Amino acid sequence: MRTSSKRWFAVFVLPTFIAFCIAFLVPFIMGLYLSFCEFRTVSDAQFVGLQNYIRAFSENSDFINSLWFTVKFAFTAVISINVIAFLLALLLTRGIRGTNLFRTVFFMPNLIGGIVLGYIWQLIINGVLYNYGYSITSNAAFGYWGLVVLMSWQMIGYMMIIYIAGIQNIPTAILEAARVDGAGPLRTLRSIIIPSVMPSITICLFLTITNSFKLFDQNLALTAGAPSKQTQMVALDIYNTFYGRIGSEGVGQAKAVIFFILVAVVALLQLYFTRSREVEN
Repeated sequence: MRTSSKRWFAVFVLPTFIAFCIAFLVPFIMGLYLSFCEFRTVSDAQFVGLQNYIRAFSENSDFINSLWFTVKFAFTAVISINVIAFLLALLLTRGIRGTNLFRTVFFMPNLIGGIVLGYIWQLIINGVLYNYGYSITSNAAFGYWGLVVLMSWQMIGYMMIIYIAGIQNIPTAILEAARVDGAGPLRTLRSIIIPSVMPSITICLFLTITNSFKLFDQNLALTAGAPSKQTQMVALDIYNTFYGRIGSEGVGQAKAVIFFILVAVVALLQLYFTRSREVEN
């Protein structure tokens, strides 16, 4: 059996590996190289060293502001999404009537595209704010909380499904034993349920952190960075730098590399700490 698997291993893996190299690995390596170049197209790239990275931080404060805004947004969105999704998962695993219907309804927003969601929520929020003489682009706080609400509404259902799967995998014998020993709901939650669903928490935190940092479509549709780029997230700033200013393609590419490193470091640190909790429990 092992000999047969080894014989056909290359046949099944090679097409996927080639596609991975063409679609991801080669463009990624080229992107790293181009971040050190000044270019209009790939064929006319001229090496300029660290100049693009210096320009990314020194030309103006847009990149730093977008980084700070993205970090604040990700912090709020990750907490709100995971807390609400976990509470809904607890509620929908108690055998109440209509559970399957509620799961479907909560999950449905995740099926809608980001651009569509952005315009939908722009209409909803502006419909409320217009009554008071404002719009979502009148104040950066409106755009910030609008993005938090939009992101939460889109992802809560998805994270809820993952938490439900984790809760349902907890052996009922353990919960019944805790109940017999006199453990209350809070004690059961803290000592049994949360430690048991740590793998689900790891997955949900990873997905929400990475998606919050990489948010682009919703940001473009909802506020497009207005007012005065105060609600512009990093992905949108990179897009505007690369395609909005002639001669700044290299700077945009350098920003993209910095952004990649930032997201990778944050995601890896989160995986390290949450997985260590899994081992402990």
